[in-house]
Parts: sequence; C-alpha cells; structure tokens
Amino acid sequence: MTLEGWSVIGVIVGCLILLITTNLSVDMVLLAGLAILLISGIIAPEAALSGFSNEGMLTVAALYVVAAGLKETGAIRYITQKVMGDVKTVRAAQTRIMMPVMVMSAFLNNTPIVASFIPALEHWSKSTRIPVSKILIPLSYAAILGGTCTLIGTSTNLILNGLLIEEGSVRALGLFEPAWIGVPCAIAGFIYLFLFGDKLLPSRGEAFESFKDPREYTIEMMVPEGSPLARKTIQEAELRQLPGLFLVEIYRDNGVLPAVGPDQRLREGDRLIFAGIVDSIVDLQNMQGLVPATNQVFKLDAPKDDRVLFEAVVSNSNPIKGRRIKEGKFRDRYNAVVLAVSRSGERLKEKIGDITLKTGDTLLLEAKKSFQRRYRNSNDFYLISPIKDVQSTNYDKSGLALSILFGMVLLAGFGILSMLQAAFLAGAIMILTKAIRYSVGIETIDWRVLIAIASSLGIGNALSSTGVAEHFAINMLSFANLNPITALIITYFITWILTELITNNAAAVLVFPIALSIAQSIGVDFIPFAIVIIMAASASFSTPVGYQTNLMIYGPGSYRYTDYIKIGLPLNLIIAALTVFLVPKIWSF
Repeated sequence: MTLEGWSVIGVIVGCLILLITTNLSVDMVLLAGLAILLISGIIAPEAALSGFSNEGMLTVAALYVVAAGLKETGAIRYITQKVMGDVKTVRAAQTRIMMPVMVMSAFLNNTPIVASFIPALEHWSKSTRIPVSKILIPLSYAAILGGTCTLIGTSTNLILNGLLIEEGSVRALGLFEPAWIGVPCAIAGFIYLFLFGDKLLPSRGEAFESFKDPREYTIEMMVPEGSPLARKTIQEAELRQLPGLFLVEIYRDNGVLPAVGPDQRLREGDRLIFAGIVDSIVDLQNMQGLVPATNQVFKLDAPKDDRVLFEAVVSNSNPIKGRRIKEGKFRDRYNAVVLAVSRSGERLKEKIGDITLKTGDTLLLEAKKSFQRRYRNSNDFYLISPIKDVQSTNYDKSGLALSILFGMVLLAGFGILSMLQAAFLAGAIMILTKAIRYSVGIETIDWRVLIAIASSLGIGNALSSTGVAEHFAINMLSFANLNPITALIITYFITWILTELITNNAAAVLVFPIALSIAQSIGVDFIPFAIVIIMAASASFSTPVGYQTNLMIYGPGSYRYTDYIKIGLPLNLIIAALTVFLVPKIWSF
C-alpha cells in the first residue's frame, strides 16, 4: 500500500479518536480530516469536494424543507398523535415508533420517513417529558432494519440488484426475497431495542430543557365555535400534557369552574386561564382548536406570517403602568397584543384584559417584526426580546402538506422520479403554495448534518482513490478461499467495516465484484453472498457516519459518538450472527 494510503488511514484513525474521546461535533472533525487530505494533495479537489454535490446529500437538504412544511402546517403533529397516541413510558414510546416505521421503510425510502418524524418526535417529547434521545436512535434503527425487508426498501438493495442484472451470469433478486432474512433481523432488532433501549440510551434533549426557565406566564385562551376540542375532556384534548403548564380555571356562562379535573368536558365559548413557562405557552398558541381569548389579535395591522412573539418588560415610566390592559388600549398604542403576563413567579388568575400592569411585569406580545426596532430605545420598556424559532401554525395547509409528502413518496417509490427529483419538487411545491415561507425553509436546513455527510463522502473517496479500500477488501477476502461459510463471514465483516467508513452504497459496490470472484473461484452460488452484502451494507448502527439517517438524528438527539457504539455495536453483532447463520439455510450454495 502507498504512503498516501497509510496517510488516509492515519487521518481516519485520528478522526475516530477525536470523536470518541472529545465532545467535538462530527461535522467539525470530518471537515478537518477532509481538509488535511485536500491540503496535503492526497486527494484531488474534485474528489474531495464531490460530496458537496452528492445526490444523497442534496436529497437530505431538500427533505429538511419538506419536513419543515409538515411542521409549520401542523401536519406533523397530526401524524404524531395518530402514531404515538397517549403513552407514558419510554418502552411504550419506542414500540409505538419502531413498529410503523419498520413497516413503512420496507416499501418507502427510509430517509424521508426519518426526516418527517424528527420534528414530530421533538415536539412530542416536550409534551410527554420523555427525552428525545430515548426515541430518535430507535427511529433511525427501525428505518434501517425495515429497509432490508424488500428490494425497494433502501437504495443499497436496488443498486446491488442492478449490479446482478448487469452481471448476467447470476439471477436478479425478487421484490420480497430479502424479507427471508430482513424480517427475522428486524424482529431481532425490535426485541433488542425493546429490552435494552431504555437502559442503554442517554437521557438528553428538549424534554428537560424546557424546565430551565423559571418565569411563569398567565394566558387566556378560548374554545371557538366549531373547535375540534369541543365536547372533548381536558385529558383527551391533551391540555394536561404540556410540561410546565397548569390550567387554572375555566370561565363558562358567566361562571367559574375552579380546580379543573382531567374528565371535565370542554364547550364552545369556554375561556381557559393557563399559567406556565414560555415554551408551553408558545405550544398552546399553536394548538389547533384554541385561539387567544382577546379578539385584539385579529385586529392587528399585519398579516399572520409577519407577526412575531416578543417578551417585553414594563418600565417604571410606561404610560399604561397602574392601569388595566384593556383600559390602556395597549393594541392601539403599540400595534401589539398582550398574550400573557409574568410577574415575579406570582400566579395571576385574572383575565388578560383585567390585569393591572406593574413595573417589572414581563409581557408576551404578538406584534409586527418591526416592533423591536421601533421600541428598543423607548422608555416604555426595560427590555424587548424576540422569542426565537417560533412560527405560527397554519393548519389550513396541513392537508396540502400531507398530500405533497405522499406524492413525493409515490413518485420516488414507483421510479417516476429519482429521490432527489421528488424531494426538490416537493420542497418547491411547499414554498410555492405557501405551506412554508422560503426564508423559514432555508433556516430549517441543518447545514452541520450536510457538512458531515459531504465530508464523510469525501474521505470515502480518498479511501477508494488511494486503493486502501480495495487493498483491504482483497486481502481480507483472500482468506475466504477455504470454504463458503468462511467466505460469507468475511464478506459480511468487510462490507460492514467499509459501510461504517465510506457509506453503505459505496461499500456494496466495492465488495460486489470481489465477492463475486471468490464465489466463482470456489464454485458456489453467488446469491447468498449478495444477501450478505445487502444486510451488512445496511447494518450501520455503531457509528453516526455510516448511514445518513444516523447523522440526521445526531444533533436533534444531543447524541455523542459513543452513544452509537454503546447501543449499536451489540445490535451489529446480533444482525451479523443471525445473517451468517440463516443465509446458508435459506439459500443453499
């Protein structure tokens, strides 16, 4: 092997050491490794940067826009409610996720499935107080395992079958032929995650971060005429499931219902007084079936997509201080509406309009984007701060967003368009139909994930261009000439290692001709080897870089590199042992 090849190995080993022993992000480490290979001249610029124009990476970028459209229209919340239901434990949550995702991934591309579920599960995690880190790795692993069950479940299966068709000397695979091994492996993976997922996965994520803010607001919401929440109980309406939120009382027919229980049914016209932290108040604002009780919101001189939530602290010189909000004509004065009030931890029970403002009160306002610029130097407020990452939910477009998602999946699933074309078309329609604003769609793209994917592809190109991958594969498979079982074991092992280093598709393409020559030299059928390559190329559980869905959940789940090793390596070994044991029994040599 050449000096350049050893240099590539040194860079990869260095990256792995940094990822395992430090808290540096994956994108930073991989980009630094790629930069070293590029600057040293070990890899040509076009090969190093090819990952940034890779079809898979660009597909992920487009899918972020599609997923954002599903989130902004509330469609993602509908999907979550249907799939997740009302679960209370980590194990039940993981089960609810893995079962439908495995089935869907067998027939649909697993990348858009994971992209759609990530924002849904982040929101669901906050409402159930189950850490998002407990459920995103099971989501990715379930999608990977489900994809191994059919020929169309993952692009790796299709690529390998295409190689079989081109070869001519061996038959192609049937649509459901991979299921003979894929289904047992999916069941084994499900059982493993069901038994050990809760124990081995860390407790990190937004479910606990929402309790860091000690401010408690009082807000008044109303059940409007025709609301889907009417005639539902408080429990059924999920008004007791937002963390850090308390339903103080209900105003009904000029009376008050205090100490509201979970079985209390809602009626049209009910006015609900809530107290809680800002994150839960924002979620309440976007809940379908509830509207702010003040009709002043609907009189704001600004379109809904131009409104932003602000926090503003009432100063000692504010002209409305000492007066009730509705008497001070707050909307007319500031072209902003008070949605909630926080006062030094005190729980305010009055309706919003009846609250008398005091110095130091923190107001949650809905106003035009220009509000901060106009009043940041005003003596009326001590401090004005926008609530970041908050967009109002447009439920009118939720059906459209779901239709776009299903259309994208059908176009890609039936081969009418490539996954890249379908994803870009879906993202464009989301923007053109105003299901999501262009600026919001761009902001939701996780550029760090894209950098990590592109950098890993560039390093994979270095392995191939310097001959390291081929040298490694040939030398390992040369030991397989003894007998077919040994050949299968080594084929699986080398494919798995290359998958973790250079992505699944590249590993399958690289190992295919070498394994084919080994099978022909020992005079056995190649189909068992093809099945082993399919399973090993998809069985990327112990690192975040081997499979793009693992990278997509890395940031949202607040994972570390070692988390994948801890829970993924045992699963890798289980799938490997099951595959090598079952394949010779199902497909004879």
